Amino acid sequence: MRIDLHTHSTESDGTETPAELVTAAAAAGLDVVAITDHDTTAGWAAAAEALPAGLRLIRGAEFSAVAPDGEGGQLSVHLLGYLFDPASAAIVAEQARLRTERRVRLRTMAERMAADGFPVDPDALLAQLPPEAPAGRPHLARVLVSAGVVGSVGEAFYRYLVPGSPYYTDRADTEVDTTIRMIRAAGGVPVLAHAFARRRGPVVSAEVIVELAAAGLAGLEVDHPDHSDDDRAALRELAAGLDLLATGSSDYHGGNKTVRLGQETTDPQALERIEALAAGSLVGVVVG
Repeated sequence: MRIDLHTHSTESDGTETPAELVTAAAAAGLDVVAITDHDTTAGWAAAAEALPAGLRLIRGAEFSAVAPDGEGGQLSVHLLGYLFDPASAAIVAEQARLRTERRVRLRTMAERMAADGFPVDPDALLAQLPPEAPAGRPHLARVLVSAGVVGSVGEAFYRYLVPGSPYYTDRADTEVDTTIRMIRAAGGVPVLAHAFARRRGPVVSAEVIVELAAAGLAGLEVDHPDHSDDDRAALRELAAGLDLLATGSSDYHGGNKTVRLGQETTDPQALERIEALAAGSLVGVVVG
């Protein structure tokens, strides 16, 4: 069984609609796929409606949060929440706040680039996004690609859109332990995404992961395209020692990244454990 538990559609920063995403997942030979758009559940219904026969859909989302870095500071982290109740008042409010925060951030970055002479129109950039869609750096990156400033979304990130760049702007994210409790209270299962993706910047320490496990974290995304072999081994050892489930996922974004659907996969036993932890409701499981 091939299971990919981390993908994105056009409802956040992917390039395929939810319907196209599940169709592509079936074509890639997946048996199970999770839709985990940033800070929204807007793609769930369309993905479920278009689900090909034989493919299972796990509905989830990726939550932005802030965590201690283990060295006295803080950094941004992402939590994958699976099988939570989308009507949870706390989650509805948090996702709405995060979407607003993302738009403010994107406009600020675009305005900084425009002021420095880049061919970026902040108003046009925001206008092309659906009103409720989470706005992200990939949207600005694609503008830079289209204008010929860079050759790829990845180049746009590494040259202009990462921490340390004069154009980068932080978000006001919620504390990670609060987000963990929020997902749990909604019947969901919180998994820390790409915890040791060092190519993206600073990462949390092992000690912080121990603290998050005590706060209710259920799992670690171990096999991820941005994890080295050594870091995968370290995360797997941490997961085993803390009784956390270990997942593997592509973090697929369509044409925004070079990774393939199913490039990394999750063991079926880990998915069974996610389902067992999901408050017995399984509100987010759909079978084609």
